[in-house]
Amino acid sequence: QVQLVESGGGLVQPGGSLRLSCAASGFTFSTYWMIWVRQAPGKGLEWVAAVSSTGFSSLADSVKGRFTVSRDNAKNTVYLQMNSLKREDTAVYLCNTGNSWGQGTQVTVSS
Repeated sequence: QVQLVESGGGLVQPGGSLRLSCAASGFTFSTYWMIWVRQAPGKGLEWVAAVSSTGFSSLADSVKGRFTVSRDNAKNTVYLQMNSLKREDTAVYLCNTGNSWGQGTQVTVSS
């Protein structure tokens, strides 16, 4: 079955960086768009980034210039590089494709 496993979250100071990973299995990863969304405390899901099967990427306005999304089809993994982190980036970050979701990884930006 489809499995998505996120990792790389943690506590970071404002201005810091983190790289999230989402390891995928159970489907033909290289042919699917992969999406990152996040959910801040007490808020709904917010779309963050997407990357096509060929590497075309799109980012939410709130993270443009700070985040990049990429994938390694040989490793069945999608990445979210997050730089210049702000307190408002604090959220659970989830990986998604189709109807499948990972369990999420917590990112906390705090001094």
